[in-house]
Amino acid sequence: MLAYIVRRLIGAVLVLLVITAMVFIIFYEVPKLGGASSNDLAARYVGKSATQEQIEAAAEKLGLNDPIYVQYGNFLKGLFAGEDYDTGVGTDHCSAPCLGYSFQTQQPVLPDLMSRLPVTFSLAIGAAVIWLTLGVGTGVLSALRKGTVFDRAAMGVALAGVSLPIFFTGLLSLSVLSYRFGWFPGGGSYTPFHENPLNWAYDLFLPWVTLAFLYAALYARLTRAGVLETMNEDYIRTARAKGLPEKTVIGKHVMRSVLTPVLTTFGLDIGVLLGGAVLTETTYSLPGLGSYTVQALGHNDLPKLLGVTLLLAIFVVFANLIVDVLYAVVDPRVRL
Repeated sequence: MLAYIVRRLIGAVLVLLVITAMVFIIFYEVPKLGGASSNDLAARYVGKSATQEQIEAAAEKLGLNDPIYVQYGNFLKGLFAGEDYDTGVGTDHCSAPCLGYSFQTQQPVLPDLMSRLPVTFSLAIGAAVIWLTLGVGTGVLSALRKGTVFDRAAMGVALAGVSLPIFFTGLLSLSVLSYRFGWFPGGGSYTPFHENPLNWAYDLFLPWVTLAFLYAALYARLTRAGVLETMNEDYIRTARAKGLPEKTVIGKHVMRSVLTPVLTTFGLDIGVLLGGAVLTETTYSLPGLGSYTVQALGHNDLPKLLGVTLLLAIFVVFANLIVDVLYAVVDPRVRL
């Protein structure tokens, strides 16, 4: 087991290095292939109101005119050793890991991301608990009661959950449950967990349900299909022929096979959500990474977008690392 984990850790580090190269190429080289100049890239650092002289000075300070290998070397140096940025009135140091420096706000990007991460983390984890519980549970019950009224009703609701966009269900729940009946707080309400856990859960309940409704529908359909397929396997019929109780057959044999694709999907979903649930945070005006990304797009602030992209990549890689370890627990054959 330990050797398996070490192999996965080494693979995760290599994947992160590849991701840094891909992110660098996407943000710095692909625009040039499309005809953008170094000044065009520099304009995305200093904002829309900068003069031509400021843009040219920023391009020189950022080394955007240097060869690509020099730029990538400086990019990696900033990630692992930090970097100094000349703001024109002084020099600011961006400590490692430096995910970028915003010349518009005159400060490194990472502290901004860390200040907003608890909001996104709270949203993602709370919604994940709901959608895993409801989605997997509903999928199993629907498969065991195939063709019944419950099965048809559950899959109908699941189809609606997959079809309806988050901004529709979010705005509808705000309009009815918050602004009309006053059962829940309106948009923009957030209480940190350490200040008041009850208010924290109360403020996030509607965003949790809205986000979980979409994912629970997907997981219900995925689980139902997996259970129905596994129930027809020979080893399931053998287990029943040996006289094992139905609970043991379902819980020990069927679910072990069904959970593998569920874990795969969950690792990707939770990693992406930790990088910023853009639609949900925007709909409910939550100060998380998703709304931070939208603001960075509106202000044309490239370093912020670059920082969010790198942080999202890190979350996805490590979420899948955890999933790989859970694979080995669910199915020991994976360790081979």
